[in-house]
Amino acid sequence: MSKEKKKSVIGKALDLVILKRIFQYVKPYKKTFLFAVFTTITLAFLSPVRPVLIQYTFDHYIAKPDAHMLLFSTEILILLLILESFTQFADSFLTNKIAQNIIKDIRSVLYKHVIRLRLKYYDNTPIGTLVTRSVSDIEVLADMFSDGLISIIGDLLKVIVILVVMIFINFKLTLIVLVPIPFLLIATYIFKKAVQSSFQDVRTQVARLNAFVQEHITGMNIVQIFNREKAESEKFEKINAKHRDANIRSIMAYSIFFPIVEILSSVSIGLLVWWGGRGILNATATMGQLVEFIMFLNLLFRPIRQLADKFNTLQMGMVSSERVFKVLDTDEIIENNGTKEASGISGEVELKDIWFAYNNNDFVLKNISFSVKKGDTVALVGATGAGKSSIINLLNRFYEYNSGSIRIDGVNIREYELTSLRRNIGVVLQDVFLFSDTIANNISLNNSSISREKIIEASKMVGAHEFISKLPNTYDYNVMERGGMLSVGQRQLISFIRAYVYDPKVLVLDEATSSIDTESEKLIQNAIDILTKGRTSIVIAHRLATIQKADKIIVMDNGEILEMGNHQELLKKNGQYKKLFELQFKDEIVV
Repeated sequence: MSKEKKKSVIGKALDLVILKRIFQYVKPYKKTFLFAVFTTITLAFLSPVRPVLIQYTFDHYIAKPDAHMLLFSTEILILLLILESFTQFADSFLTNKIAQNIIKDIRSVLYKHVIRLRLKYYDNTPIGTLVTRSVSDIEVLADMFSDGLISIIGDLLKVIVILVVMIFINFKLTLIVLVPIPFLLIATYIFKKAVQSSFQDVRTQVARLNAFVQEHITGMNIVQIFNREKAESEKFEKINAKHRDANIRSIMAYSIFFPIVEILSSVSIGLLVWWGGRGILNATATMGQLVEFIMFLNLLFRPIRQLADKFNTLQMGMVSSERVFKVLDTDEIIENNGTKEASGISGEVELKDIWFAYNNNDFVLKNISFSVKKGDTVALVGATGAGKSSIINLLNRFYEYNSGSIRIDGVNIREYELTSLRRNIGVVLQDVFLFSDTIANNISLNNSSISREKIIEASKMVGAHEFISKLPNTYDYNVMERGGMLSVGQRQLISFIRAYVYDPKVLVLDEATSSIDTESEKLIQNAIDILTKGRTSIVIAHRLATIQKADKIIVMDNGEILEMGNHQELLKKNGQYKKLFELQFKDEIVV
């Protein structure tokens, strides 16, 4: 990251607009927040009481022995210490409670927003970066409340109160012991700037590290298949080293700053002992005042030493907030202005003059027009990149088409309420995604309205009940991450059951048989026949044997429709479909 960009980000970290926006999330916990502020202010005013009481006890009940009053003063000190301890506990507990509640709310809002983002956003955003925003950055934001804003106010107030009390007690002695303070303030400023820069680097490197690890663990099979372990490890080492270096820079700043603070603190105490000792000898100061000022210095230097660190915590919390808000402000959401319910649709689909581009005017679909009658099956065939899957993405409104119209039962799909539309369009993908959960939950997606009986009935219909029954715990068998405990064919059957129990009016099968063995293909072909029966279906397939019974076959190439008709009609045309068919069945006799 360039220096200019770093300065820009750090500058924005103090933006009052961001701070105001953060405090919108405090409103539900206003009473708790105000009580936390109260305890913080109380601690600031309690802090000088003990040194003053100790000074008074020392000069009046020890220098002039009075055992009864000494015991009484000791009891008062103990009670005061207990009061401070309870106040400190309340302050720490309340600020951390507020912080945890706020990050829970922000994380919930962020997650709800993320799952509504259109797929185009995920095409351009590393998943690891989103994980960082949802987890690490929000945790940093919590530190802003638990160890930042309120704590800074408390420390500043404590410093002011102690200084006022010190000046009131002994003006000259206060000036003497404060001689190192300007040097401390300079050191604090330099430390703050150094840590700002290093913290920003740390957050950037954490995001890069998360993105790299997430991506490569997900694609570990590719890494191992192509024997890229060493090369990818070397890449990881470089990213990991940058993360280490960023942390070492912050560690270096702390390693220099804290010894400097200790030295300056020792100088202040040395000046106090020298000047205070002279005052005692000259009878212008007392032993109690000397002890009192030593305690004051400890109380004074501790918050000053921590202020720079806490201010950086506050700033980094605001930087993280800015990053989180940037995701929240991302306007990559499919507009859901439709009001019509799709629950009563019959399933008649029509695409007319559809043009679509993922990026600018690089069209992947060009003037696409076709219709599917209720209960019919339409097959889309063509080479990879022909635009088949893009049609499916548009039908579900995962992406928006540039021009033309898509209608279901004569109604533009944009007029349907989005959730209702997608609920009535079932999609079975080639690459089946299963969650780390039970088979039953992967079928129902934890929908309480889908009973276990319905799941078992659907499994029997699809032909998957037999293999599920042989698994440990049957329908409660955990398939682990991405369904890794099941074969490709078994995962595909689970996806068919999932589609069946949701009973969509329109069914989409996207390359559902392209990567399975012959035995599994027979089961899946049977499942396809059951699923598509009496239901409007759009099937994308490379294997022409699976779509010969389709009512209509559409041959696509380079985003355009080349041919359209049923199996026999297309064979008679002697066009692209016939070439594909002969290529796949060149060793078989076509009846």
